[in-house]
Amino acid sequence: MIFVKSDSSKKDRFSSLTAILPFFSVALVIFLSVFMVTRGFEHQPVDPAKDLAWMDRFDTVVDDSLKEAKEAALSVKKQFWLSEDAEKGPAPNQDNFGTTNDPSTLQWLVDDASELLDGQETVFSTDVVLHPGSSVTYYLDETIFAVTWKQKLGTSIYTISEIKVSHPSQFRRYLADNTYNSRNFSVPTEMSKAVNAVVGSSADHYLGRQYGIIVYDREVKRVDFPEYMDTCFIDGSGNLIFAYAGELTDMSSAQKFVDDYDVLFSIAFGPILVDNGVRCEPKGYVLGEVNDHYARAALCQMDDLHYLVVTANYEPGCGKDPTIHDFAENIQKLGCQKAYALDGGNTGSIVMNGNLMNRIPFTTQRLQADLIYFCTALPEHK
Repeated sequence: MIFVKSDSSKKDRFSSLTAILPFFSVALVIFLSVFMVTRGFEHQPVDPAKDLAWMDRFDTVVDDSLKEAKEAALSVKKQFWLSEDAEKGPAPNQDNFGTTNDPSTLQWLVDDASELLDGQETVFSTDVVLHPGSSVTYYLDETIFAVTWKQKLGTSIYTISEIKVSHPSQFRRYLADNTYNSRNFSVPTEMSKAVNAVVGSSADHYLGRQYGIIVYDREVKRVDFPEYMDTCFIDGSGNLIFAYAGELTDMSSAQKFVDDYDVLFSIAFGPILVDNGVRCEPKGYVLGEVNDHYARAALCQMDDLHYLVVTANYEPGCGKDPTIHDFAENIQKLGCQKAYALDGGNTGSIVMNGNLMNRIPFTTQRLQADLIYFCTALPEHK
């Protein structure tokens, strides 16, 4: 289900109010004047010419006030969002997708996204040096900006998808078969198509291991070996909230955390890579072979409703896969405030408009249990 509301800032509301106030002020003055004339000054002579001129001025003020009030009302921007129980997002407008191998031609895209970005800087730059043979894929409507590209960082090729949405409900999680604990696994491209994702990303493949704190639909589903695992929670405002290994130890404490922090769902893999802009990956971790060279994936938050999903992969002629420490270093350099490692290896996938964006090991997508994704909030055919 899609909702629409008029979402105005305090400045907008103040502007609308000030536009309407002159009408009411003038109307009040007229009422009081007429009252005084009819009640207390009947004996005074009437000058028709003066009265007519006065009424003309009154009509002009009223017309101007009504015009200003109408313009203020029309300037209030509509806000679109999805209900929490929506099974998928609206289909994106295919005309809004584009691809180019020349980033320097995309200044118009950044300019057109300025209202949605609301002063936030993009990681994407028109002077980015693309990995040879790759291209930039993008999408823009009034509720979502997304751009995906490949570039070399360190010894690896990083696929970076940058997303800015207008409402938290556009950042969602999907479980295969739309059912918790379903064993009907699917590949990321198919799951992304099923939910109309503009950008989809593999998550933690939660049924592939018995580790971590699993939250879905605001309910703690599982707490297994939490003393070893960092957890990433996503709250109702679209923020990443971290719990370090050992901070939450059982179902009751985890559910209290979920209730207190308005948590919608969690991702259980890790480790935490960047917190408040500072690298914090551990020297060792139970998952992910952190000290080995391995294909990596991460979810990052740049700012309010502004995210990156990132993978680092080996590509022919381009060095090797990174350790978690190399990965964290390069992720931090992108300027993220928070970053959390997702399941990498053959799991780590970025999908845009149903197409796989990164090169995964062994070339074949892995069947998985879940997806995180970003969708438009515009009703279809708008």
